[in-house]
Amino acid sequence: MTTSLKGILSMCIGVLFLALGDAVSKWLGEFHSPLQIIFFRALISLPLIALLAHYAGGLRKLRTKRPRVHLMRGLLHTITMVCFILGLTLLPLAEATAIAFVAPLFVTLLSVPLLGERIDTPVLIASIVGFIGVLIVVRPNGDAFNVGALVLVAAAFFYALMLITARRYGAREHLWAMLFYMTLVPLVVTAFTLPWVWQTPEPWHWAGFFASGVLGVVATAFITLAFRFAPAAIAAPFDYTAMLWAVLMGWWIWGEMPDIWVWVGSALIMCSGLAVAYHDRRTTLKRRPTA
Repeated sequence: MTTSLKGILSMCIGVLFLALGDAVSKWLGEFHSPLQIIFFRALISLPLIALLAHYAGGLRKLRTKRPRVHLMRGLLHTITMVCFILGLTLLPLAEATAIAFVAPLFVTLLSVPLLGERIDTPVLIASIVGFIGVLIVVRPNGDAFNVGALVLVAAAFFYALMLITARRYGAREHLWAMLFYMTLVPLVVTAFTLPWVWQTPEPWHWAGFFASGVLGVVATAFITLAFRFAPAAIAAPFDYTAMLWAVLMGWWIWGEMPDIWVWVGSALIMCSGLAVAYHDRRTTLKRRPTA
């Protein structure tokens, strides 16, 4: 098996675990506050991340000289998860997944004012097409529109801000340190809210909390492997396989079936994301110095 094929396979497995985690969170959201779900997810994920960091080179990799950066990223991650889980409880799984795909387009646009990068015309056009796709899925004037769509767009926006910070500081901080503190901050923040949102879980809910935490860490590990095995331009497009899993699980568990407009909007969002990735790949190759 070639390294590129390993990367693609790892990406598909990671995305499957992410989709399973989203389905579990949507189910738990029927009984518990997003804040309580995030607390238990972080509580279970944090020791696993520390364990992976230990076997990946030692806990010294968790040391940091930028606590404020990690605090900011942790708060952004907390807001992102609250919005996303809340959105999952308000919209069908496939529709929520489609709206979440707009995050990379937000990254492209935000990189201009926040990172001083320049957007080429093809990328700008592709981003506009992607946002048109979001409008088609959301349908502001349609009967299907509700606050859940706005909440999920907000989740995509804050997630994009978190990715921007990773692009800016990721080369100076170890991966496991960024993941550890990105999980620690939501754990602490949501712990303070538990007295106001606590609902005693049923026995089977504990299994859901545990699965949510484990699935998130395993998904992150596989996606990290994907980008180690294969170039981003090859691995990243397979992130869109999440839509397939979202449709299947939404139909199987909740009897949800996307209408034609969700498919049309999703196709535009995916095509725009692929176009941006393809353009970035070509630009990188052109700028690469020759031997």
